[in-house]
Amino acid sequence: MRKIREVLRLTAARLSARQIASSVGIARSTVSDLQRRAIAAGVSWPLPEEVDEDALTHRLYPSPPARDVASVPLPDWPVVHRELSRKGVTLMLLWQEYKALHPDGYQYSRFADLYRAWAGTRDVVLRQTHTPGDKLFVDYAGQTIGIVDRRTGELRQAQIFVAALGHSSYLYVEATWTQTVPDWLASHVRALEFFGGVPAAIVPDNLKSGVLKAHRYDPDINPSYQDWAEHYATTILPARVRKPRDKAVAESSVLVVERRLLAPLREQTFFSLNEGNAAIRPLLDALNRQPFQKREGSRHSVFETAEKPALKPLPGTRYEYAEWKKAKVHLDYHVEVDRHRYSVPHALTGRTVDVRLCVSSVEVYLRGARMATHPRSDLRGGFTTCPAHRPAGHAAVAELTLSQLLVRAETIGPNTVGVVKSQMHMRKHPEYALRACLGILRLAHDFSPLRLEAACKQALAHNSTSYRAIRALIKHALPQTELTLDLPEHANVRGPSYYH
Repeated sequence: MRKIREVLRLTAARLSARQIASSVGIARSTVSDLQRRAIAAGVSWPLPEEVDEDALTHRLYPSPPARDVASVPLPDWPVVHRELSRKGVTLMLLWQEYKALHPDGYQYSRFADLYRAWAGTRDVVLRQTHTPGDKLFVDYAGQTIGIVDRRTGELRQAQIFVAALGHSSYLYVEATWTQTVPDWLASHVRALEFFGGVPAAIVPDNLKSGVLKAHRYDPDINPSYQDWAEHYATTILPARVRKPRDKAVAESSVLVVERRLLAPLREQTFFSLNEGNAAIRPLLDALNRQPFQKREGSRHSVFETAEKPALKPLPGTRYEYAEWKKAKVHLDYHVEVDRHRYSVPHALTGRTVDVRLCVSSVEVYLRGARMATHPRSDLRGGFTTCPAHRPAGHAAVAELTLSQLLVRAETIGPNTVGVVKSQMHMRKHPEYALRACLGILRLAHDFSPLRLEAACKQALAHNSTSYRAIRALIKHALPQTELTLDLPEHANVRGPSYYH
């Protein structure tokens, strides 16, 4: 401003533009521009007292007329944002296409500023801070490693399990054959043993081995996974569906594992899972010990100093994999699991219960309360019965139930009654007889009473009255004559003498 005033003063003193430029220390073109602006604005020296610096600046350099923003076509920012995600598409290319449609539109710099402002308000990101010992993120890598069978030469792909602690990003990685529940839980067990402790929560993706049905507020956790969590006194917190930022640690860890562990192993040939995991371990150790780029220390050092002390101790016993099933308690107060029957308290007859199948035991639960425990048996068709589960006067109850079955058999026919009585005499235990008789009478509903009666007649003739035998007689297309019951003698029957 001081130089502007000096130019106006020297101009009034009739000095040349060259002399003014030399005296003030500015370019001659700048002096000429100021003189033209002063003439156009009607400004002369001396300046009126009411003209201050702001007023002088406004008169010499007036603001350009405001552009009608409403008349400028605005780009479709969602379309621009979507197109930028395509390979090879740049903001400059999209601006050129925009200008081709709207020649009076924004220039590139303004176009870019407006897009960045729109994108900045589109999805505000909450930066997550993970406290030591709080969360363990688990997932499977998208890549696999090949395992070759030495005998057949068959190539089989092994899955890569990745677990990362939230605070230190300390990694555990291993190869397993599948992503099924047994392998999924076994990997969790080995991961916690590798870390030497238990975090407060586990954050998985929504794969079926972990979450049966995803839900934002109340996901349905796989019962075996929930059982595992209870054993280790931790919590399952599944990530929301299509919300990768909920498990950003897992996403970034999987990317690092694929680049730093799997890529270097891509040309190696492995003949067993043990060989594959043996090759992964040294690379994993080196990765955990590599210094961070944007923070002090490494995954290993932060884990040892901050995260490991915050983990809860491991339980005294290792988790034993258990499979959960639902079963209905039958009339003989047994539940059937893998073709074997296990008894429960007789008061549960007709109820639906949860069965926990371990390697060595079978446990039956009703609404979370354990009702029965038995050693697991591989005997198909057998019974495991606890005497305490039998009702008082069991024999009388069994006889009453069997008498009811005889009444049902009589409505079908005498041959069916004969088969039912045969079962009662054959079976050593009442529960065997009840189960077999109920199955045979059920065939009348599955097929028809007539066909069941005809099959029972043949079964009695061949002294083979088991459920399987009678069902086979019905299912295999018997000649129609064999399915016809005996007819009474009458005059219209020719008899065998007619054909001699």
